[in-house]
Amino acid sequence: MKLRCNNKISVPEHLYLIVIYLIGIIMLSACKINYSFTGASISPQVKTMSVQYLQNRASLVQPGLSQYMTDALIDKCKAQTNLGLTNGIGDVNFEGEITDYNTRPLTVAADARAAMNRFTITVRVRFTNAVDPDLSYDQSFSRYEDYDSALDLSQVEKELSDKIVELLVEDIFNRAFVNW
Repeated sequence: MKLRCNNKISVPEHLYLIVIYLIGIIMLSACKINYSFTGASISPQVKTMSVQYLQNRASLVQPGLSQYMTDALIDKCKAQTNLGLTNGIGDVNFEGEITDYNTRPLTVAADARAAMNRFTITVRVRFTNAVDPDLSYDQSFSRYEDYDSALDLSQVEKELSDKIVELLVEDIFNRAFVNW
């Protein structure tokens, strides 16, 4: 049995293709491209982040909410960025306080009782970017969830506050790193 090779590319042409391929790889490796599946846009000079404890200054204080929200923001930043967490003040720093924690009637039923209530949490955040101060901000974020007024807040509070904290942390993170 005789094996035949019907390649039409001669050895010099083959070497020419390899050289072009290698030049292309070298050119691409010289370019710095940052890809992010989170949408975060962080300067390469930013290496560290810090999150200060978010004090609860609302008129109604829910025990544990400050720690829970602080931890949720730290977890989000650690999961979505490559920044190192520092106990001092990082290249980017979050600080602030919970300013509102309340429930109010939303709609009134025919018997003049509330049919739905709105549970709201508001947090004020001061974000400082030492590398690019133009990206720093001081802003309040507020989110709410509605619930049936036949339920007592204590029955739904944990579930609703978990949802609200998740939304607030997403808003804070996006404002800091996605530049919306």
